[in-house]
Amino acid sequence: MLNIVLFGPPGAGKGTQSQKLIEKYGLIHLSTGDLLRSEISRGTELGLKAKGLMDAGLLVPDEVVIGMIESKIADNRSAAGFIFDGFPRTVPQAEALDVLLSKYDQGISCMIALQVSEEELVKRLLLRGQTSGRPDDADETLIQKRVQEYNTKTAQVANYYAQQNKFYAVDGIGEIDEIFAKNCEIIGACQLALNNK
Repeated sequence: MLNIVLFGPPGAGKGTQSQKLIEKYGLIHLSTGDLLRSEISRGTELGLKAKGLMDAGLLVPDEVVIGMIESKIADNRSAAGFIFDGFPRTVPQAEALDVLLSKYDQGISCMIALQVSEEELVKRLLLRGQTSGRPDDADETLIQKRVQEYNTKTAQVANYYAQQNKFYAVDGIGEIDEIFAKNCEIIGACQLALNNK
């Protein structure tokens, strides 16, 4: 199984790249936001628990999110692999994900981080804000806050995967297909390494 963590600050192009990677490698997209919405709309036990917390303005705890990820993995045992988008955001989440995957004799193949300057991110998000309808895409102060939050919290996650020799940085500025080609190169090398294990 090919399990990829796709990383990057808001506006780095994760959505675009993950879509292309899903098509090429036949992966299942695991976005925690989508999972939460799906569990809530289906009225599952985890979904109801998450909704109660969100309605109270609280963050959904890691064990609930991990539970949702596990049910998705369990339902797709024959998948070619997964692409994790927006998760893990913290080292405890990365550790919990490793424990979960090991239950299925799996692991993270590689973590690809799309790197884009803050100036470019602000520009992209303000542009996106003109059509996305998301209030946090239209306010420069909010954008900078989101980028800062990403940099503070997720830098440790990058170190966590770097210690496992699974971290790869990709310049997220340039033509979409050029960036995609770089991502495929990394994945190809990871697949070779996995096959030789």
